[in-house]
Order: sequence, then structure tokens, then C-alpha cells
Amino acid sequence: MPLPPTLTDREILAARGPKEPVDPWQPIAAFVEPERQADGRVLDVATIFLANRECPFRCMYCDLWRHTLDEPTPAGAIPRQIEIALERLPPASVVKLYNSGNFFDAAAIPPLDWPAIADRVRRFERVVVENHPLLTDERALRFREQLGTPLEVAMGLETAHPDVLSRMNKRMTLDDFARAARFLVEHDIAVRAFVLLRPPFLSEDEGIEWALKSIQFAFDCGATCVSVIATRAGNGAMDRLQSEGWFASPKLSSLEQVLAAGIESGGGRVFADTWDVARFADCPQCAAARVERLRQMNLSQTILPQVICDCGREDRLA
Repeated sequence: MPLPPTLTDREILAARGPKEPVDPWQPIAAFVEPERQADGRVLDVATIFLANRECPFRCMYCDLWRHTLDEPTPAGAIPRQIEIALERLPPASVVKLYNSGNFFDAAAIPPLDWPAIADRVRRFERVVVENHPLLTDERALRFREQLGTPLEVAMGLETAHPDVLSRMNKRMTLDDFARAARFLVEHDIAVRAFVLLRPPFLSEDEGIEWALKSIQFAFDCGATCVSVIATRAGNGAMDRLQSEGWFASPKLSSLEQVLAAGIESGGGRVFADTWDVARFADCPQCAAARVERLRQMNLSQTILPQVICDCGREDRLA
């Protein structure tokens, strides 16, 4: 069955609901949680979600636009948001500056603010930012020089399925991702990759297969860790695809299976994004315990015993 054409920017925008009000002088959210590091330590990581200008790439699956500005971020706003977040948070060893888009997009994070940003975060063992592969270049090196502490760049691979990737309006190819990853690795900047579990146009079994292929592709490109995210509806465009039969949310059991197989592959750290994943469980009785198992597997990078439940489900494959 042939795949449908890619939704255009106009169609994706037309399918959206309203944005949430955003104050450019306040972070969207911030929290501290443990994360396993490449050397095996489990450290507390501060994650700060920054308010800034919306990403210019209209990826079909993205819902991060809800908490973004329509205009460029005011000068001085990002350093102030970081100050506010760090004042509220308990101590941490690593910091993630996530901005619902691209750290090296000048309209989102003004380069004139880089020195002030670096002053606020260089005390951390490592700083993680997120960025689109097409915007990953010498700008990362210039920021790293100002930072004075190890930098890691998180990039969305989403899927190694070339046809599906081309239809998700991400505006990149697998070669683009590989080029950006190689550039970072060659300059001693760590690479983190995001992979979608069951993006549009794939069945449940295909979603599992391609998530594992995508994890391997990311490791082959030099990534040291991969975060697997269950694809969701709710952003407008995905709801349209769901109504047309081109998308269905993955099962929690599929995330369990992918995490276990990813860890077993030994290519690097594999994390399951556990935010709100209980919604994908068929059984409410064992959902919380299964999500906790995923969290513990994230931290230990070992495959833990399955959760036993009297629900009698046969789709727990991990």
C-alpha cells in the first residue's frame, strides 16, 4: 500500500490547536532526576525546559510548539530563566538545557547570550543541549569554547526508516544525521539521539523492528546513548493521520521489548522515555510496576525480571 504524501507546513499548522501562554522570562519547567552516565555512575541531572522562539522545522509528530514564542527570544531572557530554575532546584551534577527546538537557532537562543549562559552552567560536569542536525556545525564549537566544560548535543534521529523519515517533514536525511554526528564526535562533543517508537506509517511489529534498527544506526554514527520515545497523537497532525489509519500509538509492551533488546545490544546506553507511558498499558493493575521497571532498567542498564500480573496478557515480550 503506497504511503500518503508528506503533510505540508501549512497543513500541519492548520491542524494545530492553540498555544499555551508563555512568559519569555520564566522557564517552562525544571526538575532533577537521576541518570546513568557513560562511565556507569548514576548522577543527578537538572533538566530545564526553556521558553523561546518556536522551532522553524514543522515536524509532523512534534507537540513541543505548544509552549513556544512566535517571536524571537528577547536578549537576556535565557540566562534569566536558567538563573530562576537553578535557584529552585536541588544540587545536580549535569544540566540539560532543552528548548523545544534548536539551541543553535539564533532566534531561539541569541548567541549574544552565550557568555551569560556559559557563566551559569559551566560548574556542571556536563552540559546537554538539543539541536537539529542541519543546524549542527561550527556554532557548537564556539559555544563549547565559551562553556569550558564538556558539551553533549542531543539530536532527533526519529527513525532510520528512510521513507518514513522523509514523510515526517523533518527536512533531513539519514546522511544529514550521520554528518552532524560525525562532526560532533570528531570534535570531542558527545552525541545523544532521540528515536521514536512506532512513528506514523508503521505497524506495531514494524515499529519495534525499526526502533531497534534506529538505535543501531545512532550508535554506528557515534552516539553514546539513545532515548526511545513512544510516539503520541494529540498535536493535530498526528490525530489526522490516526483518523486516516496511518498512525496508532505503540503498546507499553513494545517499549519494554525495545528497551530490553537495546540494552542487550551493548552499543551504548539505551533509555526509555517514561513520561506518561502508563497510558499505553492495556492493564491498569500492572502499569505502574511496569513503568517503574523501565525506570530501574534505565538506571542499571540491565534487563530486570518481568512484572508478574494476573491480567493474563500475552503481549509482554520484554
